[in-house]
Amino acid sequence: MASDLLSIAASGAKAARAALDVTSQNIANASTEGYVRRSASLEEVAGSGSIGRIGDISLSGVRVAGITRNADAFRQAEVRRTGSDLSRADAELSGLEDVQSALEQSNLYDSITGFEASLSQLAQDPTDGSLRAAAIEATRSMADTFNLASQGLDAAGSGLQFEAADGVANVNTLAAELARTNLRLSRAADAGSDRATLLDQRDQLLKQMSDIAGIATTFSPTDGTVQVQLGDAGGPVLVNGGNAATLSSTTAADGTLSFDVGGSAVALSSGSLAGQGLALARIAQVRTDLDGLAASVTTTVNAAQANGAALDGSAGQPLLSGTTAATIALATGDGGAIATAPAGSPAGSRDTGNLAAMRSALSAADPAGGMDAILFGVSSTVAARTTTRDALSAIAGTATAALSAQAGVDLDAEAANLVRFQQAFQANGRVMQVASTLFDTMLSIK
Repeated sequence: MASDLLSIAASGAKAARAALDVTSQNIANASTEGYVRRSASLEEVAGSGSIGRIGDISLSGVRVAGITRNADAFRQAEVRRTGSDLSRADAELSGLEDVQSALEQSNLYDSITGFEASLSQLAQDPTDGSLRAAAIEATRSMADTFNLASQGLDAAGSGLQFEAADGVANVNTLAAELARTNLRLSRAADAGSDRATLLDQRDQLLKQMSDIAGIATTFSPTDGTVQVQLGDAGGPVLVNGGNAATLSSTTAADGTLSFDVGGSAVALSSGSLAGQGLALARIAQVRTDLDGLAASVTTTVNAAQANGAALDGSAGQPLLSGTTAATIALATGDGGAIATAPAGSPAGSRDTGNLAAMRSALSAADPAGGMDAILFGVSSTVAARTTTRDALSAIAGTATAALSAQAGVDLDAEAANLVRFQQAFQANGRVMQVASTLFDTMLSIK
């Protein structure tokens, strides 16, 4: 015999003990995020026959061929992809909700309609001081709410830019750690428990990175190291072996973001950075629309003022200053400065011809309708993105559940394995005991 009964039983006990260790690791890490269930791969140990009988095979026990991670590369990639899409939708929706809140809480629409209503009331008695004071105050309120809406957009944009800067820093940290993991993988022993732990770490880092920025991955079939490209398979390389490049972001004058890796521009279509970039682009568009609305109101009111006469008969002066939502302001606090009468009218004139022209010009410019369109556009986008986010959440949840079912730890199955391998260990111990008894019996024969 190439192997005796004792060595065969010893190899079986050793294999059973290794399988018990793997099972206990599975049970201990059942709730650990990113942990992939392991299983011990066992194979027979065979040796050639004796001299002159080379073709014979003598079974010599069992050994642990390696520790296998029960991970499906396709399902892991699907979890990364769907999770990255969900992160983009979440980040964009969060930014859009901040924009919606900034516009609604400013009460700009109400202040515009209040300003128009104050002019309508002033037309009833253009010489009434209280009506003129009310119109001036309505004008001040409208200018202040334009400023407030602009400040709200600034705050929403600053918050998104801060989150994006934090995301860029996190991507660079994860890339550096992934490069170190690649180095350790290239040096790790094949099929060992330590190697399985490194592969878990690699996959967890890839998942965290994909949540921030969309990535494309290429795995080495020999040592398990990974190359990471940002964006898609044609994007710049972020991690290659033990080397990690640096992701950078640039903020444009309008607050929008662009990204590059080592000077190579990258277009992100998924991940939280992509969502924040989309939200910032929307803020820039809303700011442009709001500035246009503020400029329209200022131009319309001041043009009408220039064509009329104030209460004291002097030529009408600008009622508003500034050309953007951030700079628009009341130019005068004197209610008598409102040019209700046509140019050349005497002091105290009750002629409301110029006031009617101002109201007609405002009606044509329709600032209230313009503000309503801005609000409707943002709220419609929020509703659409909410629907998209909910759908992506369901898809990502399904992908995660499928991966968990395949790679997660089933405590019932592990408990059964615990009993099975314990019994195998005890059986091999019993075989060694029987072999020892047989050997002692043979030696005692006289």
